Amino acid sequence: MKGAKSKNSIQKINFRSKFAFWIGFAAVTAGVALQLPMYTNAASMGYRLVGMHMDTSMDYGMLLVIFGLATTLWGLMPPKVLREHSDFHLRVRALDDAPINKTHIALLFVMSIAVTLDVMKPTVLSFVVPGVAREYGLKSPVNPGGTIPVALLPLSGIIGTVLGSFLWGWLGDKIGRRASILMAGITFIATSACGSMPSFWMNCIMCLLMGYGVGGMLPVLFTLMAESIPARHRGWLMVLIGGDIAGAYIITSALASWLVPHYSWRILWLIGFPTGFMLIFLNRWIPESPRYLINQGRYKEAESVMKRYGAVAIREKIIPNDVETKIRDQFKQLFRKPFFGLTASLGLLALGAGFVEFGFELWIPSNLQHLGFTSKDSFAILRNAALIGFPLNFLLAWIYGAWSSRKTIIVLTLLTAASMIGFLFAGDTIVQHKVWLYVLLVVPIWGVSSVISILSAYAAEIYPTRVRSRGSGLVAGFTKFGGVLVIALVVFAIAPPSIAATAIMGAVPLILATVLITFYGVETRKRKLEEITEEQLANISFNVNEQPIT
Repeated sequence: MKGAKSKNSIQKINFRSKFAFWIGFAAVTAGVALQLPMYTNAASMGYRLVGMHMDTSMDYGMLLVIFGLATTLWGLMPPKVLREHSDFHLRVRALDDAPINKTHIALLFVMSIAVTLDVMKPTVLSFVVPGVAREYGLKSPVNPGGTIPVALLPLSGIIGTVLGSFLWGWLGDKIGRRASILMAGITFIATSACGSMPSFWMNCIMCLLMGYGVGGMLPVLFTLMAESIPARHRGWLMVLIGGDIAGAYIITSALASWLVPHYSWRILWLIGFPTGFMLIFLNRWIPESPRYLINQGRYKEAESVMKRYGAVAIREKIIPNDVETKIRDQFKQLFRKPFFGLTASLGLLALGAGFVEFGFELWIPSNLQHLGFTSKDSFAILRNAALIGFPLNFLLAWIYGAWSSRKTIIVLTLLTAASMIGFLFAGDTIVQHKVWLYVLLVVPIWGVSSVISILSAYAAEIYPTRVRSRGSGLVAGFTKFGGVLVIALVVFAIAPPSIAATAIMGAVPLILATVLITFYGVETRKRKLEEITEEQLANISFNVNEQPIT
């Protein structure tokens, strides 16, 4: 049967066609390789490709990339397999009673790397924008005389991430958590070709595809962790791993400071080529979620994975009115009772976080350069600010796991909003006071990354298994949609991307979101996922035929 466990006891992906997957992988790799000479041959010109035309090899390469992505996805789509018939139910809660073992540790190690690689892709946008504006003569804070706004580039990327969040949320529930991560690795490789695109519009198209690829992998990662880590450790470990969102900013800003002066902004896109291979290689150490396997009726595989986690698979008589079986595996379920209030609260918080990440953070390198810093110095300042705030992730993880998940979200969100208000009052004069500049930069750079990581962890805890990936993807989509709105304001010249303007746009929704979460937030600290779901559904009435909630 497909999905049987391998010799190393890690359950296999339920491919429709493994051959098609590897053919697609090879096509994507070859297609990107055909793009690279365009970049390397321009070394004598400072890697400037503006005004050049795509040659025949690049045209064939693009066709191979498109063919490879489609073939890979088709190979990963699982065939229709009959659910295993059983009069018993595996008690998945046994996972919450298991001690942390080497399988958990391996999963967390791989997840931390995957989180970093995923977040680095959209983070790169803020560090390539100044170089893109200069090379193509586009309108930006560093080049106010341009006509076409450089903001079209990040706008394309963020629109892609919004759509990708919904796509990945659906994929996570459709093809599995592990297969979705594998597909993300392929897209990392494919979209690295953005670094070789000679025209600005081709950069925008590739940026859109990049967004599709990475937009929703983060919530899938948190969904997998939530469904695999014991309840008493789940909260703080997920927030700790989510701290790598700030780590991704540190790595990206450091790479920008070291590499961009020598290899141009394009090198930051090309880094996606090796990182995609890394993600595919690490996938072999990622067991599929036991809860997902049980939901798919793949009980033997679920039992095998549970044993790897040190959980004793207890068989119980199936309970006919098990509340989780009455949940529809559809997006609209997230907007119905009892999840609507939670979805609205997290959606508004995600919008605010998106305003800060893609409004304030996206333009801060350009704003610092506009105010007199060199590109190298501005990147170094942001790297140092991220490094200063990074140790706070350990304290935050402990607070989330030991105190309260809901209260931690409220306090951290208000702290981030306060830092935004500080920038609003300081304005452009803040650059004259370097100490205060660092103080105020630490909170939004670290704070908003932490808000997003906590949001990802929290969203993976509060929704039932059948829609957990969709719920996590929806919240991630709201974050990116906040970016779409704030970047669109810049594109259409409704609001300038100044420090003060982007600060106030982030602070207002963050404050409003804390009010909603105060009323609708659910405490998840050290609670089993099924216990959280049962409490939420306790007051919901089902019809006599035990149909899913409508």
